[in-house]
Amino acid sequence: MSSTIDSGQPVRLYRPDYHARTPEVRSPQYVQMSTAAAITLGLIPGKMHRTECTHCLNLLVTYPEGCRANCAYCGLARHREEARDYADRNFIRVDWPTARYEEVIDRVRGGGDRGRFERMCISMITHPESDAATRVLLEKWVREVPGVPVSILSNPTTMTKHDLVELKDRGADIFTVALDAATPEIFDRTRGKGVASPHTWQRYWQAIEWSAQVYGPEKFGVHLICGMGETEREMLDVVQRVKDMGGHNHMFAFFPERGSLMEDWPACDHGQWRRVQLGRFLIDYAGGNLRDMTFDEEGRVIDFGFPRQTLECIIGSGRPFRTSGCPGTHDEQVSACNRPFGDSSPSDIMSFPFALQGRDVVAVRRQLGGARKGKGD
Repeated sequence: MSSTIDSGQPVRLYRPDYHARTPEVRSPQYVQMSTAAAITLGLIPGKMHRTECTHCLNLLVTYPEGCRANCAYCGLARHREEARDYADRNFIRVDWPTARYEEVIDRVRGGGDRGRFERMCISMITHPESDAATRVLLEKWVREVPGVPVSILSNPTTMTKHDLVELKDRGADIFTVALDAATPEIFDRTRGKGVASPHTWQRYWQAIEWSAQVYGPEKFGVHLICGMGETEREMLDVVQRVKDMGGHNHMFAFFPERGSLMEDWPACDHGQWRRVQLGRFLIDYAGGNLRDMTFDEEGRVIDFGFPRQTLECIIGSGRPFRTSGCPGTHDEQVSACNRPFGDSSPSDIMSFPFALQGRDVVAVRRQLGGARKGKGD
């Protein structure tokens, strides 16, 4: 049967013969991958709304024991271990099919449509074997698929600075940290001791500082999830901090993951999301700065600190509202990691995995509301 990413529900896919089931799957022999990556590779049939492929091969290390963390918003959290076999769980709205790493590499090397990948990303989980498996996966990819750079989505809780150096020495191009929460309080409530999880705000920021030192400017990034209780000012304060360190910010709109502890939390407000997307783009790519922006008493952006004509031009380009992540090989402002519909359904797109058309920009302008005041207005 064919699968289409076109609804608000996680995609359910059949499991062909090459898919392994728990308890057999274990990295580095096996990896999980996003539904979009599996469709692009031809491992499963299907199509994606308004886009033919994803340009980043998102891979996830996997073990029968699963992730040992317990993040409140995550479909892979430890508290779900009685509900579904680990390798069959949804994550960022979609299923993550499992395949042998050898087959994944063979298909990428086969070219054709599969040659569209501009980047590969290895996503770690909190597991004792995750660090070692990541090194094996990285080395094999660099050796067998030269020319396609690799990002590491890290697990700071189990890593030292030496680990970052070793991954870079083995060929990692970009190092990223999924901070996710914009404040220490939200971090603790959603992925720290508040949910009996091992992560700490201090440890994650230490890893971000290490990544700036080891990988250098433009070669590290921070993941942030908008809509978990922070204000727009608090989110953009983190964005500015990361930019000042030399990094880039990769944004997600909060979407309540089925089966997670936050499955009843409301999805991110459209206006909040569009303003944060625009602010992030201005800071990361257009020379904007938090100190030039104005916020109301509730921390909402009311002035981005740009001349109106310039701001309208940037909005009209649609670029601030595309998926943000590690860059591809053609344009640093356009993410190779377009994560099709990872934070919304195609009927109500939050992060656009393709270039916006006129009707899309009209919808975005409407959602932005009145917070587009420019200098001199």
